[in-house]
Amino acid sequence: MSDAIEYELKGDIAVLRANNPPVNALGHAVRTGLIAGLERAEAEAKAVLIVGAGHTYFAGADIKEFGKPLREPGLPGVCTRIENSPLPVISAIHGTALGGGLEVALGTHYRIAVPSAKVGLPEVHLGILPGAGGTQRLPRVIGAEKAIEIITSGRHVGAAEALELGILDEVEEGDVETIGLAYAQRILDAGLGPRPVGQMPRPAPVDFDSAHVAAMKRGRGQIAPATAIRSIEGACHYDITEGLEHERALFMTLFNSPQREGMVHAFFNERAVSKLPELKGVEPRALKAIGVIGGGTMGAGIAVAALLAGLDVTMVERDAEAAKAGAARVNVILQGSVKRGKLSQSKYDAIMASGFRALDSYDALSEADMVIEAAFEEMGVKKAIFAELDRVCKKGAVLASNTSYLDVNEIAASISRPRDVLGLHFFSPAHVMKLLEVVVADETAPDVVATGFALGKALRKIAVRSGVCDGFIGNRILKTYRSCADHMIMDGASPYEIDKAMTDFGFAMGPYEVADLAGLDIGWATRKRLAPTRDVRERVARYADKMCEAGNFGQKTGKGYYVYEAGKRGGTPNPEVIALIEAERADLGVTAQDFTHEDIQRRYMCAMVNEAAMVVDEGIARRPLDVDMVLLFGYGFPRHWGGPLKWADLQGLEGILADIKRYALADDFFWQSSALLERLVAAGKTFDDLNNGDTV
Repeated sequence: MSDAIEYELKGDIAVLRANNPPVNALGHAVRTGLIAGLERAEAEAKAVLIVGAGHTYFAGADIKEFGKPLREPGLPGVCTRIENSPLPVISAIHGTALGGGLEVALGTHYRIAVPSAKVGLPEVHLGILPGAGGTQRLPRVIGAEKAIEIITSGRHVGAAEALELGILDEVEEGDVETIGLAYAQRILDAGLGPRPVGQMPRPAPVDFDSAHVAAMKRGRGQIAPATAIRSIEGACHYDITEGLEHERALFMTLFNSPQREGMVHAFFNERAVSKLPELKGVEPRALKAIGVIGGGTMGAGIAVAALLAGLDVTMVERDAEAAKAGAARVNVILQGSVKRGKLSQSKYDAIMASGFRALDSYDALSEADMVIEAAFEEMGVKKAIFAELDRVCKKGAVLASNTSYLDVNEIAASISRPRDVLGLHFFSPAHVMKLLEVVVADETAPDVVATGFALGKALRKIAVRSGVCDGFIGNRILKTYRSCADHMIMDGASPYEIDKAMTDFGFAMGPYEVADLAGLDIGWATRKRLAPTRDVRERVARYADKMCEAGNFGQKTGKGYYVYEAGKRGGTPNPEVIALIEAERADLGVTAQDFTHEDIQRRYMCAMVNEAAMVVDEGIARRPLDVDMVLLFGYGFPRHWGGPLKWADLQGLEGILADIKRYALADDFFWQSSALLERLVAAGKTFDDLNNGDTV
C-alpha cells in the first residue's frame, strides 16, 4: 500500500481513503495506492468505498508531474482497473472531483456526494482533453450533447445539477465517509453488483461536425475543445476499449502540441506572477477602508471591485452633483450583480447601508488606509489631488494613482511622503478585468508594494509588478504593436485586414475594433501629448487625427473605423476611413504593397515581442512571465499561446530576430532589435530560461 491511500476494512466494506494533502492530487503514489488497495479489497471485502480525507475528493492531476515522463500505473489504466473490479465500487465525493478526479469517479460503479460538492472536466484549460476515459464514460452517462457542453467549457457542475444529469446517483447531507459507507451498505443489502459505465449503451450521435465548427470558432484557434468533440464522437461509434484507445491517441496529439505547452505556461505563471522574492517576509499595511477619487467609469468600477471584496469605500468627487452621479454608477453596477446572482440582496443592502458613501470633501478620507486616485489623465490634475491627499490622509496611508501612462515618480516627488506612493493601473471595466499593474516608483516603500499586491489578492486580480515608464508594461508594448499596425496600413494593408488577421490569430477583437470600443479620442490625446518630444524620424499617420477632428471617436459616437447602427451588434467598415488612408498614401508617395494574413500576424507579433524584450531588459518587467501575464489578462492575448514571449519561444527566437533585422532594412528607426533578444539568440537560450533564473 501507498501512504497516500489509507486502507481500512469496515465490516464488509473496504475503505480506500485518499490522504495526499492539500487536494488529494492523483500523483503516482495515489495511483499506485488505489491499485494496491483494490487488489487487497478483492481478497477480503464485498464492496469498496473510495473517499478523500481532508477537504476534498480527488481535485485533479498532480501539477508537480506536469512536463515529466508519465509513470505507470497511468490514470487511464487505474480507471479501467476500478471499472473492471468484480466488487461494487462506490465513490463518496465532497469538495471537488475535477479532471482525473471525475474520471476516477466515473470508473467507479456508484457515486454519492454531499450537496456542496462540484464535479467537472476542465482539461481544455490546459490545452488537452480528458484522457482517462472522460470523453468515453461521461457521454455514456449523460448523452453526447451535454458531455460536449461540459467538456468543452471545462465548467464546474454543482451536485444538484450533477444529480439531475445522472453523473451522481445520490446527494445527501452529512459526513462524506459516513454517508458513503451507508450507501455502500444499502447496495450490498440490495444484492447489487458492479455497474460499469463502459458497459452502458453507446450514446446517440449528434451533429458532431456542426459542434466541431462552433468549437473552433468559439475557441479562436484553440484546438483542445474541438478535438475533445471528436473524441466524444468516438464514444458513439466504438466500444469502450476502442473508444479509450481513440481518446488516448487524440490526448497525446494535444499533449505534444505547442498549445498545451502555452496553456500550461499560463496556468503556472498565473500563480507565480504575484510571488516576488523582494516581498518575502514583508507585511502589507492595514487595508480595511479605502478612498476612491473620481466617480466616473473607472472610479465606479474600482469602488465596486473593492466593495465586492468586503472593503469599506468612500468616493470623493469635485462637487455634490458629481458625487451623486458617481454613487448612481456604483449602484447600477451592484444591482446588475444582484440580478446576475453574483451578489446577494442582503449583502447589497449592507453595502449600501454602511459600506459605501459618495461625498464632495477630501476631509472624508482622513481615516482611509489607502486612497486610489482615478481622475482625468493630466499631470496637473493628478498633482493637485495628491496635494490634497498629502494634507488630509493619516500617516501611513497608501496613496495610489490609477494613471495609465503618467510618471508616478513625478507624482510622488510632488508631495511630502513619496515612500507612500505607488501606481495601481486598473483595466476597464475595473470590477471585471482581472489585471492590475502595481507600478513601483523609485521611492516606494516595500510594505507599500506589498499592500498593492495584497489589494490585488483581495480583489481576486492578477497583480503584476511594473517599473515606471510611459505606459508601464502593457500600454508601452501596446503602443509599439499598434504603431506597427499603423505602419502596415500606410504601406498597403487595411484596418479590416489587420483586424481579421489578428482575430484569426486568436484575439477576441482586432486592434482597430478595440480602438473603437475604447474611444479614438484616447489615442488622439496621447499623440498630442507626445508630439512635442516626438523624434522627427517617427512615422505617425495623420488620417486617425482627421477622424477625431471630425468628431468620430468610435462606438460612443456611432462612427470610427467602423459604423455602428443603433440596435445592431458590431459595426461595418467605414468607407470614409479607406478614403482618408488612400489620400495620405498619395500625399506621401507610398505605393501600396500586398500583405497576407500571415505577413500581418508575423510583423504584429515581432513588434510585440521586440518591445516586450526591451521592457524586460530595462527592468520595467522583472521577468518575461510578467509580460506574458499582462498581455494575457489585460489585452486579450490568446491563452493557448501562453503570452507573447512564450509564443516567441515556441516559434524560435532566431527566426524572430532574423525577421526583425529584415524589416529594419526598410525602417531602421522603428525596427531596432532588442539587445536582450540578441543576447538570447547568441547564447542559445529562451525567455523561459530567464523565468527559471538564467541570465544572459
